[in-house]
Amino acid sequence: MTAPDRPHPAGQSQGDTQPPAPQAAPVAYDLFNGDADGLCALHQLRTVQPRDAVLLSGTKRDIALFDQLPQGRPLDVTALDISWDRNAHSAIQVLEAGGRVTYFDHHAAQTLVRHPRLQSHIDTSAQVCTSMLVDRHLKGAMHQWAIVAAYGDNLEAVADQMARAHGCTAGTRGALAQLGYLLNYNAYGESTEDLHFHPTQLYRSLHRFESPLDFIAKAYEYRRLLEGHADDQRAVHDLQPYASHPHACVYVLPDKPWARRLCGSLANQLVAGHGGQSVAVLTPRSDGHFLVNLRIGSASTRRADLFCSRYPAGGGRHAAGGIDRLPPGDVDHFIQDLFQHLQEQDHAA
Repeated sequence: MTAPDRPHPAGQSQGDTQPPAPQAAPVAYDLFNGDADGLCALHQLRTVQPRDAVLLSGTKRDIALFDQLPQGRPLDVTALDISWDRNAHSAIQVLEAGGRVTYFDHHAAQTLVRHPRLQSHIDTSAQVCTSMLVDRHLKGAMHQWAIVAAYGDNLEAVADQMARAHGCTAGTRGALAQLGYLLNYNAYGESTEDLHFHPTQLYRSLHRFESPLDFIAKAYEYRRLLEGHADDQRAVHDLQPYASHPHACVYVLPDKPWARRLCGSLANQLVAGHGGQSVAVLTPRSDGHFLVNLRIGSASTRRADLFCSRYPAGGGRHAAGGIDRLPPGDVDHFIQDLFQHLQEQDHAA
């Protein structure tokens, strides 16, 4: 007994087979933090593993970059130096839509998942930055850029050790440190309008140079950052603490573009000069709230990320944390909370 003929779509005769419509190729996106670590991480990766990709970045605090991705087609996303926890929901949507995600980061990742199309390189150790993870992945192919990033991410002792092991002279170490600092400085602002260069523009300039020393010697962007930083530094010459404690100092900056640009690098600079004290820098936002940058001093074993995560839109890593929006009515509470937090550590010791 033969099986009955099955109907065929119009225009298709029996015996013809219609191949399935080809799936659209995934669109490539590179998402990166606009600071020194994110810039240097992407530069290393795409120098060794080049690809055409849409770039997404912003100020240092613009890290929910997966929310900016289009929907409706598969994506191939590489993310560098942006918190998994702040992007987890949208990243999982990319995976569930058939896309791929490669993730390099050193921030807290308490919601990290396993997925066959997720490749994660996440290490939250205190003495690690994202560019060091990329450097590890690439087996040191662009090592000097990882050193630049470590300096820029306020890991000076780690960066010095890496640079010495790489054979860098004192002059070269100083030049790489200055570059890291300036790249990081450029990332701070309430919006990209506060920045000297949009991070995607700065990345494209960096990407023309295999050596950071060549970028320093030849790039207009480097000279502009050097001049802009010198101008901004003159404005903070007489800055005094708003509140002080044996364990910490708190600074409140004026509502000026230079203050928004300097807030993060200034926090790094101040904690380095405070003899082990922790430092918090509060910068006014246009919505009336404050942006908080917290740096834990070398005398403390407390974690910045755990403290800042007590507040909405707060987080970070071991020694450096922040709060995106602190209401003005909460400033005094924040200061007392910080002092108490650090004092508890002293009593525990």
